[in-house]
This record gives sequence, C-alpha cells and structure tokens, in this order.
Amino acid sequence: MKYKDYYQILGVPRDASQDDVKKAYRKLARKYHPDVSKEKDAEERFKEINEAHQTLSEPEKRAAYDQLGRYRPGEEFRPPPGWEHQFRFEEGNLDDFLDLSELFERFGAGGQRRGRGAQRGFAMPGQDYEVTAHLTLEEVYHGAEVSLELLAPELTADGAFRRVPKTVRVRVPKGATDGQRLRVPGKGGPGVNGGPPGDLYLNIVLRPHPLFKASVHDLYLELPVTPWEAVLGAEIEVPTLAGRVKVTVRPGSRAGQKLRLAGRGLPTPKGGHGDLYCVLQIVTPTALSEREKQLYQELGQLSTFNPRGHLG
Repeated sequence: MKYKDYYQILGVPRDASQDDVKKAYRKLARKYHPDVSKEKDAEERFKEINEAHQTLSEPEKRAAYDQLGRYRPGEEFRPPPGWEHQFRFEEGNLDDFLDLSELFERFGAGGQRRGRGAQRGFAMPGQDYEVTAHLTLEEVYHGAEVSLELLAPELTADGAFRRVPKTVRVRVPKGATDGQRLRVPGKGGPGVNGGPPGDLYLNIVLRPHPLFKASVHDLYLELPVTPWEAVLGAEIEVPTLAGRVKVTVRPGSRAGQKLRLAGRGLPTPKGGHGDLYCVLQIVTPTALSEREKQLYQELGQLSTFNPRGHLG
C-alpha cells in the first residue's frame, strides 16, 4: 500500500495535541470545502484532510498509525512485523487492503477490524461521520433543517467496503455558533451484527452576511449616520434578524461609538439572546446643492469648534 503522511496533510507536528489536530482540520476544511473553495484540487484535498482527521482524531487509530513508522508520501510499504497482531488485525489479510485510508476505515473501537472479520457474530457500532455544515445567520437564529450529501462507506455481503451516496437530514438547533462541533447521535453509519449506529458530527461554519458580523452570540452592525444626526441626535430604524426596530442616537455621538440593543443578537443554548451592537459610522454627503454648500459655509464661520486644538 502507499503511505500517506497524515500529519503533513494537516500541517501539524507528530506530537501535536488532539486540540491542535482539531484546529488544523477545521481551518483546512473551511479553506478547501468544495462548496466555497476556488482551488482546482479542492475536492481531492478536502477528502485527504477528512481522511487524515478521521485517523488522527481517534487515539486508537492514531496509535496504530504511529506504529507503522515513517515513510515518504506515496512510497510503497508494508506494516512492520507483528503490527497486525498488536492491533488484532486478522493474520494474512493485510494484502486485501487497497490503501491506507481503507485500512484505518476498517479499524474499529479497541483496535478490532471492521472488514471481513467483522462478520463473526459480535456486534460492532457503526462508523462516525464528520461533515461541515455551512449555515446562514438566519438559519442559526431560527433553527434549521439541513440536508447533507455524504459518501458513506457501506459493508457489502462479502465483507468489503464500498462508498455510496447518502442523504442525511439534520435539525440544527437555535444558537449554533461558528466553529462549533455538534454531535447528532445515531446519524452515522449502520452498526454491524446488531450494533448501534454511529454518530454524525457537524462542524458549523457561518456564511458571510451582508449586514451583520457574528461574535459567538453577539452581532455587530455598521450603522451610517449623517453629521447632523450625530450632532443633534436622532431616532432611526435599524435592521435586526427579527425585523426592524428604532434606536436612539444621542446628541454629540461620535464615530465608532457602539449602541447596544440588548437581546437582539443570536439565540443562546440556555435561552435568551446575545446583543446587537450598532457601530456608528458618520457619513458626509458627497453631492451638495448650492444652498447646502452655503449652509455649511455659514456653519464654518459661526462654529468655534476646533477638532485639532490638541495639536497646538
């Protein structure tokens, strides 16, 4: 079989912690996900990234992988002598494996095979799936049912594995956050010999929104105001994910000042909502009538305000 350096694929050292492995996977998965990436080899890279993560994220599989030793990527190799006995693979069956990914795909809990030897009467849990779910802020705010297309491994009658398309519909609850990993029990692969199904893990990625930026459960909105609204104060309407509301701009407001709208952010798992912060942006008019220019000139002559007084 050909060797694949899973650590190199994820860009982490061999002594990386499980948390570092997870962070590296999430970063690369967002970059190369076929739905968002413009890279020519995005789909193939995404498959490699998932394959590497599925092995290195499980301690038993990672320990077995590390015991294989180090080789050059793409180099033909065989596991070291006694490796199959240490991890309880059936003797003489390693030649049946097509590649490294299938080898670890058949590696079950406790180091037992999920291949031809799995049909011996003992129950085995199904495989866990891990996918990335791209959600809009509206879907996170209201909750959503998403449809996920998977290429799931399926055990055939003769004990081999094949990948088949599978559609999974999952209800994502309100309050999911960017980067969150949600576990959906029982939505993974089917169990063997009466074993329970595996679980589905969703890595949540929020799509960019034209108005709002999310920070966990809080939202931020850049709110343009005119110079006279900032100076004199005003009551204006602003959008929220639940509809438009009125907000008061106090007299003498400054650019960059935040107006907090409590409870107008994203839902939280324990109930309630985060906050919405309107960040004031003072916008000057670009096209003025002659009368408007005259009024600005009069203001300039009358005003004693000097914003550069501190410069001396």
